[in-house]
Amino acid sequence: MKFVISGKKITITDNLRDYAERKINKLDKYFRDGAEANVVFSLERGRVKAEVTVKSGDLYYRSSETTSDKLASLDAAVSGIERQIHKYKTRLEKRLRSGSLDSIPLEAGFELDPRETEPKLEIVRSKRFSIKPMTVEEACMQMELLDHEFYVFRNQDADEGFAVVYRRKDGGYGLIEPEDE
Repeated sequence: MKFVISGKKITITDNLRDYAERKINKLDKYFRDGAEANVVFSLERGRVKAEVTVKSGDLYYRSSETTSDKLASLDAAVSGIERQIHKYKTRLEKRLRSGSLDSIPLEAGFELDPRETEPKLEIVRSKRFSIKPMTVEEACMQMELLDHEFYVFRNQDADEGFAVVYRRKDGGYGLIEPEDE
């Protein structure tokens, strides 16, 4: 597994880097070769946030935890990724017969309740609306006017392909556009 370990407003020591690599290497048994782990430690209001993102094939697993201790934050974030893997094990195996996950062993101390093997995703509300071509700035303004967290639109500047603008936690905006393949 490849690692990228960085810090925002926090110094990454060799001991912390080694601990993070050892801890995340325990996840390696769930992934085939070529998985990449990105770990970001940040200091927010005197507390340490550990954000772990693992990319394997076309799947991303992401978990973040905030505690008063660097190691505890990392431990909790890695546990969060393990829970995600176990929770969606059945669905992922169906979807990825030849994908990034091998058959996931349950020897890691997790026992799944048979009712939890296939999580139920329930759509509780559905909307339909026309999607008009507009610029990214217009889409952001429309999102603000509607007081939504995201807004779907046709991007006038990108051959009217679909795009999404969203409000980030840091107060800025994000743009999601499809990749040409």
